[in-house]
Amino acid sequence: MASSCEILLALPFEQAELAGRLARLAAAEVWRIEQRYSRYRPDNLFAALHSRPGQAQRVDAETARLLNFADQAWRLSGGRFDVTSGLLRRVWTFDGSDRLPDDDAIKALLPLIGWQRVTWLSGTVDSSGEVAGGSLTLPEGMELDFGGIGKEYAADRALGLCMKAIPARWRQSGMLINLGGDLACNGPRAPEQPWRVGVESPHEDDQQPLLLELWRGGLATSGDSRRYLLRNGKRYSHLLDPKTGWPIEQAPRSVTVAAPSCIQSGLVASLAMLQGASAAEYLNSIGLPHWVISE
Repeated sequence: MASSCEILLALPFEQAELAGRLARLAAAEVWRIEQRYSRYRPDNLFAALHSRPGQAQRVDAETARLLNFADQAWRLSGGRFDVTSGLLRRVWTFDGSDRLPDDDAIKALLPLIGWQRVTWLSGTVDSSGEVAGGSLTLPEGMELDFGGIGKEYAADRALGLCMKAIPARWRQSGMLINLGGDLACNGPRAPEQPWRVGVESPHEDDQQPLLLELWRGGLATSGDSRRYLLRNGKRYSHLLDPKTGWPIEQAPRSVTVAAPSCIQSGLVASLAMLQGASAAEYLNSIGLPHWVISE
């Protein structure tokens, strides 16, 4: 997941064996998702899909759910949340330097970006609400990138598996999955004791984190504290507009959102950042708890 990951379990010391088993279960699920959907592996599902452009390819139920989620996010964002925009990494490197890509190089990639160019046919939904796979056709040169939803999905999945595996007598014990700051928890760490979470300040001269109390559900932050460029006093965020290939203008430095699940938290935080100067207005319209840090 390209970040530090941890699982916190509020179990008695004598349950160390159970804690180890749950931690291994969570780690295995996170690794499974990483290996399956990473855009950097030459031997996984995405590599296979990318190797057959122009062909209708069947995908399994799990991938279909994620593609349906991506399709909904694309529609909600007016096309700004786009899982085909990962190709822009070829020209943008957000390493804190002042190196901006050539505009012609950006424009050369734009014809290969746009979810509307992909043919996605979701399978039918059964009586339990499960999606029965689907059919995907990627045009030549286009790729999928789940970087905007992968960690959040993995956090939710890891928590869900641990909740199913833990014995009933310990089911009320607090569990928190932390994948690089994307969090999912089943409840407080102890009765009347929420998890205390620190959100890193995006301002380099402010070492005091934003301290939040998390009782249940997901928490995710989107911001530019670590991935940005700085040129002639102007800061360029890593959040790119797939329609132009350039960073979103006037976005907040950081948006944190709490929601019933981590994937919901991450999506709303990203959608808010993609609104630019209208981020706060958008968040107020959604009605979820949120924290915005601007310049």
